[in-house]
Amino acid sequence: MSQAIEQAPAAAAAIEADWELDYYSRPILDPDGKKRWELLICSAAAQADQPSVRFRWVLPCPANSVNSQWLRQGLEQALAQAVAEGFAAPRRLRCWRASMRTMVQRAAEPLGLEVVASRRCYALVEWLREREATVYPAEEGYMAGPLAPPPQAIQPLAVPLPEAARGDSWTWASLPLAALREAGGWPVSFAGLVPLPAALDDDVMVSGLRLFSASRSLAIAGWLAGLEPVRLEIAANQLVLEAGMEDRWLLGNLNPEEASAAAESFRTARSQAAGIQFIAVQSGPDQQGFDGFWLLRDLPDA
Repeated sequence: MSQAIEQAPAAAAAIEADWELDYYSRPILDPDGKKRWELLICSAAAQADQPSVRFRWVLPCPANSVNSQWLRQGLEQALAQAVAEGFAAPRRLRCWRASMRTMVQRAAEPLGLEVVASRRCYALVEWLREREATVYPAEEGYMAGPLAPPPQAIQPLAVPLPEAARGDSWTWASLPLAALREAGGWPVSFAGLVPLPAALDDDVMVSGLRLFSASRSLAIAGWLAGLEPVRLEIAANQLVLEAGMEDRWLLGNLNPEEASAAAESFRTARSQAAGIQFIAVQSGPDQQGFDGFWLLRDLPDA
């Protein structure tokens, strides 16, 4: 008589996601008259196949406890909670504020976390706006007024891309939002996707550019991935890529008519497509798939 062999169900794979972090004061006065500090951590983007899956962690911090040791303990608690929710430890921890970078690095290094100074914290910015509108006003000691804007006080001059990172050519492009919602399934060697607002109509057109290089497209995509691209902008008839915390890279010079049209396209994207933009890197116009593809968000600085 044969006996059925029961197999234990395979353990679910841990969800992998980068983290975005903000450790800063909030518009709330504690009973001691000092501003409350707060550690916010969230996963960088929703999963392509599970858009509702995300990690969020909130931990209030008394003003007299603001230091790297407290932050390290907060990170340890966040890591433990993430594991309990089925998440893997993050590959990268993006730090949103330049003023806090040193403290974050001191706290994260003993835990083996790679800290990246970057404004590419779109999920965090959306969450901060949500908390400013719905959470903080309900707290005792709330002080009315906007939160500090994303850290972009002074814009440095745009510098040309290194020779090794320049493509053979580039062209403007546009894609419907419906297509970008499927980007998680595209064949891409270097990808940087962001959550797309669910309320936006799928027919909204999103502006971007395609960068071509017949011999160096993969290398260029890898180089761009390390820049932490944030947004495209037109400045004084120049096409500029903002990246990292404050880097600005010159992608090309435009004639006045082209610059005006591109600037208008970007303004339309900000108002109609929630600021969504994209950059694609390919060996040529006929390549199937991408060596690099990034979704960006042109969010206001204030």
